[in-house]
Amino acid sequence: MDIAALKQALRADALVRRAALRAAHPTAARDMAENFLDSIPLKKSAAVSAYIAIGDEPDARPLMKALREHGCPILLPRVVAKEKPLAFHRYESGAQLVPGPFGLSQPDREWPQADPDVLIVPLLAFDADGNRLGYGGGFYDRTLKGLRARKKVLAVGFALSKLERDEVPHHEGDEKLDWIVTEKIARKF
Repeated sequence: MDIAALKQALRADALVRRAALRAAHPTAARDMAENFLDSIPLKKSAAVSAYIAIGDEPDARPLMKALREHGCPILLPRVVAKEKPLAFHRYESGAQLVPGPFGLSQPDREWPQADPDVLIVPLLAFDADGNRLGYGGGFYDRTLKGLRARKKVLAVGFALSKLERDEVPHHEGDEKLDWIVTEKIARKF
């Protein structure tokens, strides 16, 4: 099986597993926020890109709220176009999001843009080497590659602990995580 086929099989399995796991961990979002705040080194003014959860993704809103209280500007990604990196816009509390592709709620293109210092990355699976499995569009890989070429940026995976695998199939175009935050731990790679 080639890497693309291995990834697709793992995605299908991970989506089913994540749906079952989410119901079993009702406090996961709060626990993940606490683990992030206790472990991830942040400057007070660090711009942090989070996300608005879709489907069974862990909810990043408790973390966004806590980061705002710590003085961190919150950014949200916007899908610009297929095969393009994400754009990041400042997200003020209560601002109205607009519908985006893939069922996303995202910032309006008119909102002020900024580059994040920290990216909180949703994922379907991860391994002990910092490899992550996303949805297959390559948006975060393209985005991280471009950001890392310009500045130091932390990529922090946000996932339930039982989504860890012995190995996530990957190739040279896949960008690794710097940290993973789960409902149980925060681990640096």
